[in-house]
Amino acid sequence: MQTASKKVINGWAMYDWANSVYNLVITTTFFPAYYAAITSSKNFPDGIVFLGRHFVNTELKDYVLAFGFLVIAFLSPILSSIADYKGNKKNFMRFFCYLGAISCCSMFFFDKDHITLGLMCFMFAGIGFYGSQVFYNSYLPEIAAEADRDRISAKGYSLGYLGSVLMQMIGFGLVIAMPDNPLPLKLTFLLVGIWWVCFAQITFRALPISPKSERKTKKHVLINGFHELKIVWDQVTHMPVLKRFLTAFFFYSMGVQTVMLVAIDFGIKELKLPDQKLIITAVIIQLVAIAGAISMSKLSAKFGNIKVLLFTVLLWIGVCIAGYYITTETHFYIIASLVGLVMGGIQSLSRSTYSKLMPETKDTASFFSFYDVTEKLAIVIGLFTFGFIEGISSIRNSILSLVIFFVIGFFLLILTSAKQRQLQEQPKN
Repeated sequence: MQTASKKVINGWAMYDWANSVYNLVITTTFFPAYYAAITSSKNFPDGIVFLGRHFVNTELKDYVLAFGFLVIAFLSPILSSIADYKGNKKNFMRFFCYLGAISCCSMFFFDKDHITLGLMCFMFAGIGFYGSQVFYNSYLPEIAAEADRDRISAKGYSLGYLGSVLMQMIGFGLVIAMPDNPLPLKLTFLLVGIWWVCFAQITFRALPISPKSERKTKKHVLINGFHELKIVWDQVTHMPVLKRFLTAFFFYSMGVQTVMLVAIDFGIKELKLPDQKLIITAVIIQLVAIAGAISMSKLSAKFGNIKVLLFTVLLWIGVCIAGYYITTETHFYIIASLVGLVMGGIQSLSRSTYSKLMPETKDTASFFSFYDVTEKLAIVIGLFTFGFIEGISSIRNSILSLVIFFVIGFFLLILTSAKQRQLQEQPKN
């Protein structure tokens, strides 16, 4: 196949620009900072009461977010099936985009008297973000030739980092203009939702709609998605390289996504960093992540995807071990920079590696639904483990426990590389 026109490629990549503001502003800086202030021990000395039980504030946030990911893991195959059936996955991508954006805007009304509202908006914003990703990711093999996928995938992530940094700076300006006031943080939540909706229109205008000749006419679409996942799984089990890669991806994603979602909580609780420094840290992470995504793409072209992923996972192991011993702001900034470097690279490279290893098929939504379900279940386990260990011990022990997931993922990647090399060395008939 040929790579689509520049207009389509740029339009596709612009969705990263549109929705990545959620990933940075909501999950990693402004919301965690605002949530920590609202739910502090000063306001809730006995912890947050939820469903009749007292929780550590960040522990409860991890559980709520994990539940949101569980919902997405369940909904993803159903929605992919409906999208394939009607050939309108762009409409479902649009629905989840609007759900996430409206939820972000609704966070404006979150305060200490409406903790449940804030957590529910936080959860539904995540559902909107990740729900749209399954459809967004599934376009990559449809619009890009295999040789171009690493570059185009990295382009999307790079635009996302640039856009999110710009929104971060806007929010930072509001915080500086109105110090010691919760209004700037709440206004930023509102702006994130507006940004997300507005820039997503570029993507929705550019992406193609499946022609009627390629649309499915299967019945029982509500359960067909799970049937499609079974079909994908049956294919994966007969593809030893892809099977090993997905298993490795499952384990190292438990660590990657969890660190990305809780890193700022660590800075708030353990190092008592003020909001301004947290925002600066997040900007550093995003800027370094741009270089990470681009450099990993270039390294993969020279050394191969799996080898670069092995190197990246090793760096993640170092991040977790170093995180356990962090005691100063300087240490935190150094580790944050390293997180940025490996964050962009491993996400972009994992997505493009999967698109290369999957078989030639028109059922891209089903294959990427399988990919996303794998990732979301990994996040559920990672977040739940992190929150549970924090609840019974400390957040430092939670960070250290993630090393186990990375180590397992690393050795599974070694097995993936070995099997790939073995198949390449076999004589062709």
